[in-house]
Amino acid sequence: MNFKELLAVFKVFISKPRYILPTYRATIETIRICDDLYQKEHHKNGKANAFRHALWNYLICQKCFKISSSVETVRIWSDQFTGLHEKLSPNQKLAKAMDLHNNRFGQTLFKGSQLKTEAIIKLLQERMKEAFKVSKVEEIRKTKNNLVYIED
Repeated sequence: MNFKELLAVFKVFISKPRYILPTYRATIETIRICDDLYQKEHHKNGKANAFRHALWNYLICQKCFKISSSVETVRIWSDQFTGLHEKLSPNQKLAKAMDLHNNRFGQTLFKGSQLKTEAIIKLLQERMKEAFKVSKVEEIRKTKNNLVYIED
């Protein structure tokens, strides 16, 4: 990361310092779960990647909700944090749009619910079966209630 990127990360974290640890824990838990379930597949742009982004955002919301008790506040936080991740990552335009869509999918699923991790995993795995393969950003915009992916 260059100085400008580090400054952007610092600004996001300084705005909500109490969310740093829960966000970190959600990130570590998400990677562990996805490594166990999908090995390296979740690092590609397929359904496992869509699952990872939705799970990550759900878990960030869930863990930060214990601090704020506001669904909208944690949704905004998750969107800011994971949006910054996408801004700083070297993805193509379509892959970024796909990741942002799947991030919001996980945020929307949260809605203050406190599903156990096993239940949200099962729910997201079911939703993976209905995921749409896209080849253009415009296709993502038309898909509100489903996960999206680029390749198998």
